[in-house]
Amino acid sequence: MPTSTSTSGSGVSPGGGKPGYRQLLRTPGVWAFLLPGFAARQPFAMLTIGMVLLVEHTTGSYGTAGATAAVTGVAMALCAPRGGRLADRFGQRTVLLPGVVLHAASVALLVTLALAHTPAWTLFAAAVPAGATVPQVGPMVRARWAVALNGSATAHPGANAALMTTAAAFESVTDEFTFVIGPVIATALCTGVHPAAGLIAEATLTLVGGILFATQTSTAPAPHPVRPGAAGKPASALSVPGVRALAVAFLGIGAVFGGMQVSLAAFTQEIDRPGINGLLYGTFAAGNMLAGVAYGAIAWRRSPRSRLLAAYAALALACAPLWAVHSVALLAPLGLLVGLCIAPALITGYTLVDALVPGASRTEAFTWLTGSVALGQAAAVTVAGLLADHAGSHAGFTVPLVGTALALVVLMGLRGRLVPRARGVIASGVIGHRPPVPVD
Repeated sequence: MPTSTSTSGSGVSPGGGKPGYRQLLRTPGVWAFLLPGFAARQPFAMLTIGMVLLVEHTTGSYGTAGATAAVTGVAMALCAPRGGRLADRFGQRTVLLPGVVLHAASVALLVTLALAHTPAWTLFAAAVPAGATVPQVGPMVRARWAVALNGSATAHPGANAALMTTAAAFESVTDEFTFVIGPVIATALCTGVHPAAGLIAEATLTLVGGILFATQTSTAPAPHPVRPGAAGKPASALSVPGVRALAVAFLGIGAVFGGMQVSLAAFTQEIDRPGINGLLYGTFAAGNMLAGVAYGAIAWRRSPRSRLLAAYAALALACAPLWAVHSVALLAPLGLLVGLCIAPALITGYTLVDALVPGASRTEAFTWLTGSVALGQAAAVTVAGLLADHAGSHAGFTVPLVGTALALVVLMGLRGRLVPRARGVIASGVIGHRPPVPVD
């Protein structure tokens, strides 16, 4: 059960302070990567909507626009873990610098093809590298938090274990804030300046923010290259059974994001009030942000595994009545409830990764989770769109329910794989151990 941060316990720092956002943001060196990291991850939220608005403008088809965006999402989901693994092996700067240049060039090519009214297949082809080169700044920031909190020789293990949950909550809130303001900026640019302005701004921010973030080498995790003569390559983070279980869980979370986006848009069209779509989705996103802030301010006594299972079960239950709601008065608070249930599942999943995988695979593990969300979202957007076209928005709202219910069944079956195993770390000739993790 949770206890407030005013309660003493294992999460108390050596100096008597309680783990919380104030203590977290006082961690030495974190602002060096937080500010450029925020700028570099902002374009990710602008990419999809900017692409949809530009392609729809040049082709007159939402179907072509949606398909182009879906290709981008799938390409990102499939390539992100490989990029994360390369960052673990060769360092974030080595991977990020050429990556942001390639991404900006790919987006520029897509813009050029769209404005030239080339066939749809050329847009799909250009969407592949645009998605494959999306810089995984969010996972890289999370990896830097782990280094900042766990790498200090004077760190207090109990306090840092609690602060890792706070850091995961902080990142969840940052991601959600990004996805609230990013689409607004992209939409304003596309409608008020030029249909291509959203994507041009996305590519520019990616390039500038990515370079600034990459230059902060002092806060980056040390690379773990394969040494000459070493037996084989380092195992993929996906070889860890717990990471596979979490990837399935995050597919279900992606189904909630994608299903809600399409179904809310379809619902507001059906009631002839499309203008409130932003309000309804904003309420859903606000629930996620509020829950993230509150979740990170609590010093939890329950194990991460039990918290994840409870949060995911609550999320599936919250999604259950969506398909039966046919009024704004009911859908708004229900959307808020769904949003409140997402953040605890996301935050606990990211917290578990740090305990499940070795530091040499941490960035890759984070990218498997973000890639799973993107893949689940791409699939949900497609399925919910087809269902809404043929049977109405209420049918589209079944996608979040089915996605979370199936993922919950898998998660329950694999719950035994979510218990971190103790592993030693050799440092300066002394064998150290991770802080003990509570087990159900």
